[in-house]
Amino acid sequence: MLLWLASSALLFFLLVPLAAIFIRAWPTGAFGSALRDPVVHDALVLSLTTTSISVGLAILVGSPVAWLLARHRFPGRDILETVLDLPMVLPPAVAGVALLMAFGRRGIFGPWLSDTFGIELPFTLAAVVLAQTFVSMPFFVKAAAAGFASVDRDIEEAARLEGSRLRVTWSVTLPLAFPAMLAGTVMTWARALGEFGATIMFAGNFQGRTQTMPLAIYQTLEGGRLDAALALCGILIVVSFAILLVFKWLAQRATGSEGVID
Repeated sequence: MLLWLASSALLFFLLVPLAAIFIRAWPTGAFGSALRDPVVHDALVLSLTTTSISVGLAILVGSPVAWLLARHRFPGRDILETVLDLPMVLPPAVAGVALLMAFGRRGIFGPWLSDTFGIELPFTLAAVVLAQTFVSMPFFVKAAAAGFASVDRDIEEAARLEGSRLRVTWSVTLPLAFPAMLAGTVMTWARALGEFGATIMFAGNFQGRTQTMPLAIYQTLEGGRLDAALALCGILIVVSFAILLVFKWLAQRATGSEGVID
């Protein structure tokens, strides 16, 4: 009974604030009008687009690093892990200023990128993706490294008798590590979707160009448009809940496949 009471208290604490958004917004018809609002539409499309790209970059760039950390011991490994952990604990505003000082117009690489390739990153869609990737990639790397490290080497060695190293990695290691990688993908996506500080510092808050859902919520609240802000929050909750359900379903399927492989 004590466990159930504690669980109920926690659920109450988590659900009531979320439910309050829908309770306040539903009678006013805010959701219907918000779906026709260009600010809401542009922010939703931009958030889904940029987070998809950010997660893809995290998987593409982070997987080799995760493999390196999981399977090799080398000098400076602890320093590398600490550097990877830094974006997880840094205030988002610090991350935004760091990106601005590195790739801004007066940053270290900004003038070179502009003069050599004609690329200006700040206050663009690419800046949103970079900010999201910077703060969210460590979540995938940590989870993927744990997944790779958990794979039984004996299974890999047995499979290597019948195939090449690349084939064993693709058909044995990755499927076994997939649940952990999927969990890291969920955390990466969630962190990227909720990113605010680094984005507003490095990419700005321009509707249709850099204004993601969290930035749109901030702007509508600041402008006194409570109904629009509530609608944005509600849409973000529904979208997040739906995507998390899909990820959980995929994780269950992956766990079932892992049992078949074993």
